[in-house]
Amino acid sequence: MKYISTRGRMEPVGFQDAVMTGLAPDGGLLLPEHLPDVADKLQDWAELSYTELAFEVMSLFATDIPPADLAELVTDSYAAFDHPEVAPCVEVGDFQILELFHGPTLAFKDVALQFLGNLFSYILEHRGGRLNILGATSGDTGSAAIHGVRGKPNINIFIMHPAGRTSPLQEKQMTSVLDANVFNLAVAGTFDDCQHIMKTTFGDVDFKAEHSLGSVNSVNWARVLAQTVYFFYSAFRTMEKTGAESVQFSVPTGNFGDILAGYLAQRMGLPISKLILATNENDILSRFFNSGVYGMTNVVPTLSPSMDIQVASNFERYLYYKVGQDAEKLTALMSDFMQTGDLCIELDEHSVVDELFVAGRGDTEATMATIRKYHEQYGYVLDPHTAVGVYVAEQHRSEIAPTICLATAHPAKFTQAIVDAIGEEVHHPTLDALADAETRCDSIANDIDAVKAYLVEKI
Repeated sequence: MKYISTRGRMEPVGFQDAVMTGLAPDGGLLLPEHLPDVADKLQDWAELSYTELAFEVMSLFATDIPPADLAELVTDSYAAFDHPEVAPCVEVGDFQILELFHGPTLAFKDVALQFLGNLFSYILEHRGGRLNILGATSGDTGSAAIHGVRGKPNINIFIMHPAGRTSPLQEKQMTSVLDANVFNLAVAGTFDDCQHIMKTTFGDVDFKAEHSLGSVNSVNWARVLAQTVYFFYSAFRTMEKTGAESVQFSVPTGNFGDILAGYLAQRMGLPISKLILATNENDILSRFFNSGVYGMTNVVPTLSPSMDIQVASNFERYLYYKVGQDAEKLTALMSDFMQTGDLCIELDEHSVVDELFVAGRGDTEATMATIRKYHEQYGYVLDPHTAVGVYVAEQHRSEIAPTICLATAHPAKFTQAIVDAIGEEVHHPTLDALADAETRCDSIANDIDAVKAYLVEKI
């Protein structure tokens, strides 16, 4: 399997090169040259455990890693999870809640980043060299990435987060990791600013090569690949439980990576009838799927900080498929967006952007009400991001396809929001242990040159 850039200006590369490249040299994102059709494999795959399924899915894409090595990487990556299913489904009311928070940092990012951290180590062990990871986080990616590579030889990790715009526990999870190869940067700006600094730095091809920069953000193809697995796994379990022939997913999203994984799974043959896209007040994506207009506004801080994003990195990958995999057309659209802050897609004959998607928004009031409702009626506590997804899912129920709602983080990570909603705290021993933990973090200006200078100094 070879990988190409959405912008069409790089030679195809293998899986390992795609992982180490992260963002393509031409500014695009990497995708496989083709998506395999797995419809004839679904019946057999439905019987597999999570790790067995992960190996089967990933082996179609990681063709330059020997199967025995890939199997070991997958097994080692999910040994760190505290549930035997890795990503179990729990029935709550009318929905199946897909719990993606059983990894070491209690967020869905662990599913991909435990694997990616081990993958980086494997590639460096076989190829030699060093890797300096530069990442941006709106909340959970940072801690998951840090825990995936902390203490690993020949790897440094630099994580930028928007100062004061993550939850206190999210920040503590990152900054309490004191390994010598971990660097946290609190940037005086928004997540979009952090992401812009990261992408611009990667766009400086000479700087990137000189300092061996790599990416853990969802611009890295391996992140998206790992996330496709739980769409297959949860669909199989839900269809077996309900007797349904298809499912629909509700996905709270800010950067479009998680729901992109579902979109790719559907293109590969998984029977998904609808993808329900849920945003908070930062609703650029829900506005796009309801109007065809992708237009930036100012970022609004909310109870679901991991979704406080206006420029969704992975949207470019979706747009590439939407324009018929026409790299030149895609490049022109992205150029227009960077210059004007807007791009438009023509609606189809049914006045929709894409019949697979429906989209909605859950604001702060709806988020709080949903957390309260599910606690009172079912004794189940949703974190604020998951609550956004559940709220929007309630507006798009199906009588045929059961709905799977992605639970993207453990509610204990958002103490104040949960207390405000249900009047009591939710605890988790992993987070309780951080109460008196020592932290280390450097404040830095919202400035590309300042970040570059910091990298050079620390490297």
